[in-house]
Amino acid sequence: MISAKRTGRIIGALLVLQLAGLMVPFILLHPLLAPPGWLENAAAVSLQIKIAVFLFFANCALTIGIAVGAFQIFRQYSHTMALWLVALSIIMFVAQAVDNTYLLSMVSLSQEYSKTGAAHPELFQALAISVGATRKWAHYTELLVIDGWMFMFYGLLWRSAIVPRALAAFGLLTVALHTTGITLPLWLSYQSVTLMGVPLAFSHIALALWLMVKGFREREQASKAPAT
Repeated sequence: MISAKRTGRIIGALLVLQLAGLMVPFILLHPLLAPPGWLENAAAVSLQIKIAVFLFFANCALTIGIAVGAFQIFRQYSHTMALWLVALSIIMFVAQAVDNTYLLSMVSLSQEYSKTGAAHPELFQALAISVGATRKWAHYTELLVIDGWMFMFYGLLWRSAIVPRALAAFGLLTVALHTTGITLPLWLSYQSVTLMGVPLAFSHIALALWLMVKGFREREQASKAPAT
C-alpha cells in the first residue's frame, strides 16, 4: 500500500496539472469573447476550440483520478465526504460533457454562418442567441459543480489535518471568494467580480507545492495537529 506521504506527493503533482487544465482551455476560448462575437469568430479558431474541449475532458478525468487516488486517505477521516468527493468529480465530468457539447455546437453554427449566413443573417442571429444562452447556463452549472468539488476537497483537508490547517482554511476561503464573485452572480443576478477568482489559483499552487515536498501527514501526525 502506498504511504500517505507518497500519495500526497502524487496528488500535489496532479493538482498542478489540474490547475493548468482549468486555466489553459479558458485562454484558448478567449477568441469567442472578442468582438464581433463567437458566431463570427468560432469558425476561424475551430481547431483551437476543439483542443480546449479535449483539455476540459482530460482535466475532468484527472479530477476523478485525484478523488479516487486520495480516497484511501480521506476515508479514514470521513467515509461519506470521501465518497462525495468521488461523486462530485464524476458529476463534474458529466457537466463538462454538456458544456463541451454546446461549445462544439457553437463551432458548427459559426461554420455554417461563414458559408451561408449572408443569405439568412436574422435566422443565424436568433440561433446564436439561443445556443449562446444555453451554453452560458451549462457553463455556470459546471462552475458550480467545480466549486462544490473544491470545497469538499479543502474541507476534507481541514477535517483530516493531513496538511497544515492554514492551507486548508486558505483554500476554503478562496473557493468561497470564487463562488461569490464568479459563479453565483448569474444565478442571483448581481455584478460579478472576476478578480475574486484569482486567489483560488494561489491557494491551489501553495497546496500543490507543499504536498510535492511534504506529502500527506500520516494519521498519527494528523491526530496531533492543532485544531486551529
